[in-house]
Amino acid sequence: MIEVSHLTKKYGDNIAVNDLSFTVEKGKIYGFLGPNGAGKSTTMNIITGCLAADSGTVKIDGHDIFDEPIEAKRAIGYLPEIPPLYTEMSVYEYLRFVAEAKGVDRGEIEDQIKNVMAETEITDKKKRLIRNLSKGYKQRVGIAQAMLGNPEVIILDEPTVGLDPKQIIGIRELISSLGETHTVILSSHILSEIAEVCDYVLIIAHGNLVASDTIENLSVNYTGKSTIKMIVKAPEGKLRMALDTISEIEEYSFEQPELHPELLNVKITIPRECDIREKLWNTFVEAKCPVLSLETESLSLEDVFLMLTRDPEPDELYEDEEDAAPSAAKACAPTDHIVGAGKRNVDEDGGTDESDDESDEDDGDKYTSLFTISDEDKTDKGGKN
Repeated sequence: MIEVSHLTKKYGDNIAVNDLSFTVEKGKIYGFLGPNGAGKSTTMNIITGCLAADSGTVKIDGHDIFDEPIEAKRAIGYLPEIPPLYTEMSVYEYLRFVAEAKGVDRGEIEDQIKNVMAETEITDKKKRLIRNLSKGYKQRVGIAQAMLGNPEVIILDEPTVGLDPKQIIGIRELISSLGETHTVILSSHILSEIAEVCDYVLIIAHGNLVASDTIENLSVNYTGKSTIKMIVKAPEGKLRMALDTISEIEEYSFEQPELHPELLNVKITIPRECDIREKLWNTFVEAKCPVLSLETESLSLEDVFLMLTRDPEPDELYEDEEDAAPSAAKACAPTDHIVGAGKRNVDEDGGTDESDDESDEDDGDKYTSLFTISDEDKTDKGGKN
């Protein structure tokens, strides 16, 4: 559905997007993740035709966004982080304006407006001025405008930012329902949101793609280690003797809970391909150390995200100036699904102090370009050299 190939965008000496390539398949919900300054907003603005790339191509449903902007943009519905709303209009007036600007057939406008209002549950708000709506309903109006024209792809940038818990649940349910009939790309800093609604995850750092896989595969394939957690009733010395008899254990640690000094919380690291739960159980039974709890722990999406998007350590930087800052691909371990390699320690902030990568172009111009079709769209690659 979307093919991004060798995409590069620079702002002066800063490389916002660095030779980025990925594909988005039809009928899935994709999570698009990265710390501030990673290149997310720049990438989405290029994909939607709001920003020209320095090099590379983007094809939407087979149409190049630079060479065939009209055809490509018809396949996209876009909700920026700040919805492009005209607050002095009523909900109905605004949606009709957007439908006409997108070139929806006049005979279909009423039906499409009715359908998107029903799907976003704003039908009873159609006569109200947008300025008088709550933030949650404004987000729904923004999603409704993205749905007009029946685009194959809907791109949502931080759709739940600033919403209360009830509104967030409603928007998440709406996104899940959109995934049944559209391809959805969701950018969010709320990792639990991505884990809940997305089928697939793309993670970028420092302008590079560092992971592309399902959430389940990311958790399994990122590391070659597995962790087992246990709660055991045993003296420390007896516990060590029991653990030292199991050759598969690479390392272990334990701590004593303050409220239950007779217990020990045990953390065991083993190779991912090993399953020693039965052996552990039998060993502790023979040692007469009661096991109160035993569970295998997997990495969460948050753990994977922090590991993949950490800043490079000082000793990882190249000495030669022409080999400047290494790509984020160095910051993650190699597997079939994850690009790059590096250590497993993570910076405390899990990200970068760089500022957001959005361009300084006027927001109004960005938003208008999404649904206004004019002769200017036919110029050579939207200003691309």
